[in-house]
Amino acid sequence: MEITVTENTLETSRHTTGYLAAGPTDGPLLIFVHGWPELSLSWRHQISTFAGLGFRVVAPDMRGYGRSATYDSVADFGQEVIVADMIELLDHLGRDSAVWIGHDWGSPVVWNIASHHPDRCHAVASLCVPYRTLEHSWDEMVARVDRNVYPIDRYPVGQWDYQLFYQENFEKAVRVFEADPYMTVKALFRKGDPRGLGKPALTASVRADGGWFGGADAVPDVPADHDVVTEDDLRIYAEALGRNGFFGPDSWYLNHEANSTYAASADNDGVLSMPVLFLHARYDYVCETISSELALPMRDCCSDLTEFTLDTGHWMAQEDPARVNAALVSWLQSSVSSWWPIFPS
Repeated sequence: MEITVTENTLETSRHTTGYLAAGPTDGPLLIFVHGWPELSLSWRHQISTFAGLGFRVVAPDMRGYGRSATYDSVADFGQEVIVADMIELLDHLGRDSAVWIGHDWGSPVVWNIASHHPDRCHAVASLCVPYRTLEHSWDEMVARVDRNVYPIDRYPVGQWDYQLFYQENFEKAVRVFEADPYMTVKALFRKGDPRGLGKPALTASVRADGGWFGGADAVPDVPADHDVVTEDDLRIYAEALGRNGFFGPDSWYLNHEANSTYAASADNDGVLSMPVLFLHARYDYVCETISSELALPMRDCCSDLTEFTLDTGHWMAQEDPARVNAALVSWLQSSVSSWWPIFPS
């Protein structure tokens, strides 16, 4: 069955959101939220699969990306306003609630929707980034660095060093990524490498190296990893990032204090009672949740938590969509069965 995916736009007085949609308009709603430096395109394998199963599937371009509006102020990329974008989108879709699925920086967004707007969140799933980490507290996130891999004298903030580079050298970070967006995405979208187990992530040395990619002024030319993205995919990513630039996407990293304040205002002290799914990526060495304690706060704050571990890297939805989709189906059927499409007899 061929799935029709449509491009749509929501314009309000405060923001414009472009989004992809597929599946029956009256199907149970799944909203997929991408991270850095991605697009709604990142969920292409999930959109077609779940629309074919009878869900209404929506994947927005997030603030600063693709066909959505971008801004000139760092403060315009804090979690509170981004969550407001998503609630506007849900209202526009005419729905009271949805199952929200996030990855990378999309994960803090869906975690915040679940914790601040539980009435608008039937269930929530996250790939790679656990609850009560990136959206919650920079200090607590650093406190859970695996010091067996990152001795504190050499790696004071562990694998999160690259985020301090954004804070200290923001213009350079933006300039390097923007020098050639095609080379940037070609270098970034790569499958997981088992050889990295137990070794420091490259992101732990960004400041010591003088910047991303060893301090280079532009991203080096490396072979594309077509196990993750096709050449057409890369061109679409590069065109969108070349048009919008990296100021917006990179600004998501500069709002830790405001995001922490926002997280502190969550309902029920941040404890989630709806069904929750978390997918660990075994070969994600930045959001490393297998050996470290990064996922522990999530387990204390979710009363209905399901966890699966996949043998992938960080870009799991694109690297191994079959297993990601299978994990989502298993969880939806077992823990969110009331949301499963019902077909007339």
